[in-house]
Amino acid sequence: MMNRLTGLLLALLPTLAAAAPLSLQVQDSSGKAVEDAVLYAETPGQKYPAHGTARVVVDQVNKEFVPYVSVVQTGSAISFPNKDNIRHHVYSFSPAKSFDIKLYSGTPSSPVLFDKPGLVVLGCNIHDWMLAYVLVVNTPWFARSDDKGQARIADLPPGNYRLRVWHPRMAAELELPLKMGDAGQSQSVRVTLSKPDARSKW
Repeated sequence: MMNRLTGLLLALLPTLAAAAPLSLQVQDSSGKAVEDAVLYAETPGQKYPAHGTARVVVDQVNKEFVPYVSVVQTGSAISFPNKDNIRHHVYSFSPAKSFDIKLYSGTPSSPVLFDKPGLVVLGCNIHDWMLAYVLVVNTPWFARSDDKGQARIADLPPGNYRLRVWHPRMAAELELPLKMGDAGQSQSVRVTLSKPDARSKW
């Protein structure tokens, strides 16, 4: 699967030059739109300052995390309000962010700071099926696909980038070089996922 997808993306490289807006379309093998795919662009060797001000919310509603996938820049803080009428216990053992919010109701008094790049997997100690992902990136240029399978990064500055695409249904990130020119029409990348959605429902 990965070789086929990589070949698909690399075939699009000539059309990606000289484009200010960049969009992504994700679908499954039946042509159905795939939500929650992350698209982000990094400049090789460039260090971006920590964002430090963004506040993001991951809710707990009907015994599920909402949204299923979040993407934030390094230095962002995330709150985990519990909107259910039962208590939850939110945790992660991921190297990019390990934390543990003991059994609680309502909203914890302090958000969690995500200060390292990487993938963070969220779980609930009480409800094993609850699962969500936070992808922490160093770049400010990122987007997440909506229920139509579309994501868009607007006004990406000219320069050389490493374009990355990730989704929980992918074994690994896809990446390819990207050269953005001074001007040009919107360009798009299309990705097809063949792996089915393995999420279980309670």
